[in-house]
Amino acid sequence: MDDALGLLDTLAAPAHLKRHVTLVAEAAAELLALCQRLDVAIDAEFVRIGVAIHDIGKIEHQREMHQSGSEHEVHGEALLLELGVAPEIARCCLSHARWESMECSLEELLIALADKLWKGKRVEALEMRVIEEISQLLKKDTWDLFTLIDSAFEAIAADGYDRLQASRGGVEPQGDDS
Repeated sequence: MDDALGLLDTLAAPAHLKRHVTLVAEAAAELLALCQRLDVAIDAEFVRIGVAIHDIGKIEHQREMHQSGSEHEVHGEALLLELGVAPEIARCCLSHARWESMECSLEELLIALADKLWKGKRVEALEMRVIEEISQLLKKDTWDLFTLIDSAFEAIAADGYDRLQASRGGVEPQGDDS
């Protein structure tokens, strides 16, 4: 994780991007705590690293920090691969935004979900996919876990307004695709 954050500094990531990573990491930490409470086997370090690098392509495509766009996804993956980052980590640049059309690990889905929940945005299809994955891993019926997990998502999203206000401390908030 320290290496991933250091990479942002090495590549001269704008302060706004680093702040976004911090806010998404807050939401991801809550998702990881939920997984721990449920005793879900997960690669927490993968999630933390994925959160740190998921928008790294926005260093070059800075307009996408304030408006919709997907050029940063492919560019970010290519940049990380050029730097020798493991393909499964580099892929987070794509999967955080393309989770609907890609086969994704639970870790990748959690990165995508944290990237939504941090600002209070609820995405039902993504949330259901995460709940279903957790249910399968725990060998439990989806609906037996739904209320507990959905309540956790709601709590994370409810803090989104405060995170957004904090992110506006001198910088513009992320665009809708973040």
